[in-house]
Amino acid sequence: MTTASILEYFAEIPDPRIDRARLHPLTSILVLSLVAVICGADSFVAIEEFGLSKEVWLKTFLDLPNGIPSHDTLGRVFAILDPASLADAFRSWMSSVAGLTRGGVVALDGKTLRRSFRERGSGFIHMVSAWSAQNRVVLGQVRTEEKSNEITAIPRLLELLQIKNCMVTIDAMGCQKEIAKKIVDSGADYLLAVKENQPTLSADIVALFKESRQDPQLLASMDFHCTQEKGHGRKETRRCWTAPVADRVSQRAQWQGLHTLVRIESERTVEGKTTVEQRHYICSRPSLSAKCALADVRSHWGIENGLHWVLDIAFREDDCRIRAGHAGENFAVMRHIALNLLKSVKGTKVGIKNRRLRAGWDQGFLLRVLGALS
Repeated sequence: MTTASILEYFAEIPDPRIDRARLHPLTSILVLSLVAVICGADSFVAIEEFGLSKEVWLKTFLDLPNGIPSHDTLGRVFAILDPASLADAFRSWMSSVAGLTRGGVVALDGKTLRRSFRERGSGFIHMVSAWSAQNRVVLGQVRTEEKSNEITAIPRLLELLQIKNCMVTIDAMGCQKEIAKKIVDSGADYLLAVKENQPTLSADIVALFKESRQDPQLLASMDFHCTQEKGHGRKETRRCWTAPVADRVSQRAQWQGLHTLVRIESERTVEGKTTVEQRHYICSRPSLSAKCALADVRSHWGIENGLHWVLDIAFREDDCRIRAGHAGENFAVMRHIALNLLKSVKGTKVGIKNRRLRAGWDQGFLLRVLGALS
C-alpha cells in the first residue's frame, strides 16, 4: 500500500470520542472516507456502501475489527472531529512534499458551500483556500468565522503556510494593509487587486497611468507586454503595464514593501461585439516585468478553474447537504485531499470526474492515485 504518508498524518489527529465509543479506529475511518471520496462517494451513505463493496480489500491495510462503520457512525465522527486538527494534518502533509510552492504563485480565494446552511443564524460554510498555481494543488484552507469574512480568515491562513519566496495573489477583498504586511513579513511578495474598497489608492493608480499618456518620461519608466488569443469565435488582447511606485501614490508609505503598480487592459471581441476592461494591482516585487505580472494575474484565476469549478462539477460540492456539527467543514478538507491526489496522478489525460470513476473501477489506478504525492 502506498498511502503510508497519508496514514502517518491522519494518525496524529486526536480522537474526539470517549473510549467506550471507539468501535472503529479513527485513522481507519478517515482513510476509508478518503478512498471512497476519491472513488466518487459524496455522502456518508455512499462511503458506507463503498466500504461494504471493498471490505475484503480494505482489510488488507486498514484495521477494521468491527467491519465497515455505518453511515451514522461516519456522520457522528465527522461532526465532532476538530476541523483544525484535520486541516493541520492536511497542511503538514502538503508541506512535506518538496518544492510545491518554491518561488511560484500562491493564489488565495474563498468559496461558499451553498447547501451547508444548518439553522437560522448559523450561516453557510465559507472556506478560504490557498492554491499552488504551478502544481495545481490545494495547499491549505481555513473557514471564515461566523459573521466575518475573508479579511479575517486570510491572515490566519497565511500564518499556517510556507510561502517564502512565493508571489501571493489575492482579489480586491484581500487588498488590506495588514494582509500586505503579513505577506512581506513571511518572506513572500504580494500582488493584490485594487478596487473601490481602497478608493484613495485606486484613484491615485488610475491617475498615474492616465497621466503617462501625456508624459513621455513617465511612460518611458514603464514596462509593457501584450498577448493575443483567438479561438472558439473569440479574440482577446491583453495589454499590461508595470510602473515603479511614485510619490504620486499618496498612501505609498502605508503599504509595506510596495514597489510596483500594474495595469491590465483586456479587450474581448465575441460575435462582433467588443468589450474592454481595466484592472489595477499593487505589488511588492521590485522591477516586476509586465510579462511576469500578466502571467501571475492569469495564474491567480487557476483557483477558480482548477479548484472551485472542479469541486462543483466533479465533486458536486454545491449540492452537498452535509451540515451537522463540523462535518461540512471536515468533508470539504477530504475533497481537497482527494482532488490533490487525483490531479497529481501521472499517465492520464481525462478530467477529474472521470478519474474518480476510473479509480472506483480500476484498483490498480486507485493505488496510483493514492501514491501520487507520497
